[in-house]
Amino acid sequence: MAQATTEESKLGAMTLAEHFRELRKRLVRSSLALILCTVAVWNQFSVIFAFIRAPYDSVQGLGSTAVLALTGVTSGFSLQLKVSLAAAFVISSPIWIYQLWRFISPGLKRSERKWAYLFTAIAVPLFSCGVLLAYFVMPRMLDILFEFTPADVENVTSVESYLSFFLHLTLFFGIGFLLPLVLVSLNFAGILSGDRLRDSWRWLILGSFVFGAVATPNGDPLAMTFVALPMIALSFIAVGIALMNDGRRERAAELS
Repeated sequence: MAQATTEESKLGAMTLAEHFRELRKRLVRSSLALILCTVAVWNQFSVIFAFIRAPYDSVQGLGSTAVLALTGVTSGFSLQLKVSLAAAFVISSPIWIYQLWRFISPGLKRSERKWAYLFTAIAVPLFSCGVLLAYFVMPRMLDILFEFTPADVENVTSVESYLSFFLHLTLFFGIGFLLPLVLVSLNFAGILSGDRLRDSWRWLILGSFVFGAVATPNGDPLAMTFVALPMIALSFIAVGIALMNDGRRERAAELS
């Protein structure tokens, strides 16, 4: 513990050139972790890709006819590389997040580090829940989109197009679930009061449904509701936390 504190003190007193060298060291370690994880998951491509394409395959059970296809000579290699890199990015995240933290933490105060630990611990499961929700509603969204295919036309989707759709949708949902945490962060920073959030509850509900509509562009009200309801619940939890934090501040001010 003392050794870590000493190292952080040294990092805080670095020159600009030393900071760049420290940044390079952290980037090299993160890159090595990403490369090693890519190599490790390369042979597990079939398992990972089966998980990714499962929402697409389940559309067949909903009555839609759609076919995934590769559209180039090098498409197979390109697909395996992209999937392996994406999986490696997720698997190696504890390493590169740690390296990022070791670089920025010396510039933070002790109290700021404590809150950073807390918000990170909350952000990871929230983001994961958003990704899981996207995975859950994706078959329904795909089925509705494929309903626009004419009866005498077969929908042949390129694998690259589907992979891009899958990654963007899961990322979009994951980030969406972090928005209530952003509200709490603004409250703890003294920028947004709990009373103001409470008075804006109608806008929070409307914003949740707007987000659901944007996240589900097929216009399916069921899918939009699946997205909006968790967002509304998380937003009201954020309002409650903000109100409790404001009350804590008021009591601390009275005691002082």
